[in-house]
This record gives sequence, C-alpha cells and structure tokens, in this order.
Amino acid sequence: MSRIKSLANPLLLGFDATETMLSQIARTNDGYPPYNIEILRRAEPDEADLLRITLAVAGFSQEELDVSVDANQLVIRGRQAERPEGDFLFRGIAARQFQRVFVLADGMDVLKARLHNGLLAIDLIRPEASQVVRKINISTSK
Repeated sequence: MSRIKSLANPLLLGFDATETMLSQIARTNDGYPPYNIEILRRAEPDEADLLRITLAVAGFSQEELDVSVDANQLVIRGRQAERPEGDFLFRGIAARQFQRVFVLADGMDVLKARLHNGLLAIDLIRPEASQVVRKINISTSK
C-alpha cells in the first residue's frame, strides 16, 4: 500500500521538496533541548516584528554551541566536550549532544544570537508579506 503524501494535492505544485524537508526535520527533533518561540512587537508601525527562539541549554558554553543557516534552515547544534566523570549521587542535568532545526520562510533573517544564564536566544526578523501581482501575457500559436 502506498503512502498518500500530505502535500500531494494537485493544486500544490512544486512542494514535494518541502514535504521531504519537513519529514526529515520531524525525525531529527526529539524534544531536547526545550524551546520557546515568541513574537516581539516593534513600537513603530513601519518596523517588522521580530521572532525570538529561546532554547534551554544549561551546561553548554558559547564554544560548545553552533548556530547556522543552511538553505532556509536554522540549525542549532550543541556538542559538549568530554569531561571527566564525577562521583555523582544523582545526575539530572542532561549532558548530551543535540541538533535542533527550524525551517525559515523566504526572506527570514537571523539578526543575532545571545547566550545568557543558560538560555540561547536567537532573534529573527520576519519581513512584511508583500503581494506581487504579475500579468502573464498569452500568446497565440498556430
């Protein structure tokens, strides 16, 4: 039995690559580290709103974190250096590698990333949507 693709609607043309990308992202994001996404409204009406992604990365230093944009994907990686094992009575702070991926719409841009008190905040600018109407000429052929 073949699987019916969710974006296989005949009115959605050229979205097969998007569906592949979304299924890959769904497999890689396992819930760690937890994150928030918030909208930061700008005071001036002519300024675009910002989006802020905040990840809880307690125990990671700035050198152990990597934030990059690759083909409309915001990729955040954390790799902790090997540390000598201590003599723990209880170990509840996760010390594992992670990769978190967010798909960015066309035109989205990362403004800055900041690590403070175990939280990695990444600010993105969300451009205003502009409607572009283009007239297509129809030619006649024989």
